Amino acid sequence: MKIICIGRNYAEHAKEMKAETPTEPVFFMKPDTALISDNDPFFFPKFSNEVHYETEIVLRINKNGKNIQKQFASRYFEQISVGIDFTARDLQAQCKAKGLPWEKAKSFDGSGVIGTMVSKEKYKDINNLNFHLDINGKTVQKGNTKELIFSYETIIEYVSGFVTLRTGDLIYTGTPVGVGPVKVGDRLQAYIEDEKLLDFEVK
Repeated sequence: MKIICIGRNYAEHAKEMKAETPTEPVFFMKPDTALISDNDPFFFPKFSNEVHYETEIVLRINKNGKNIQKQFASRYFEQISVGIDFTARDLQAQCKAKGLPWEKAKSFDGSGVIGTMVSKEKYKDINNLNFHLDINGKTVQKGNTKELIFSYETIIEYVSGFVTLRTGDLIYTGTPVGVGPVKVGDRLQAYIEDEKLLDFEVK
């Protein structure tokens, strides 16, 4: 199982990061040791002083595929959820300043949190889904999938041209505007529409 993350897939988030809006999907990967599930806690890493949340809709790949054509891409996922892509923003900034890769800022243990998976058929239109994150009972980030720059199908087609997708792989589809820091003691709860699919603490 691998975790594939799409960067800068919401225009307003690209702006808040002072980055160009991409003309093709940007992706990076996290190892399986990054995954946190079952509402287990996230332990704030000792190597960072500034960890940010990035709330995202996540797809679970349900069969193997390579060079998947866009018109068939919807057949390759049946379940979705909401997840958090944690980023050690201070490490990321240091790496960027030196022109270095920044996997250590994105791919560390526990940096990919996943909520309860649900059938995509549960929703009338997965391309028009509201999702949001609450921290300590206050909404801090919200988005709608209609604002995605690259659709789920475009992402699957593009990524599978480079990397074979396998059953169980997760695709984090990008975060909307409103990312920010977490601290020890915070409680994070993430929702698709009004259903809470993720609820965990930072320790």
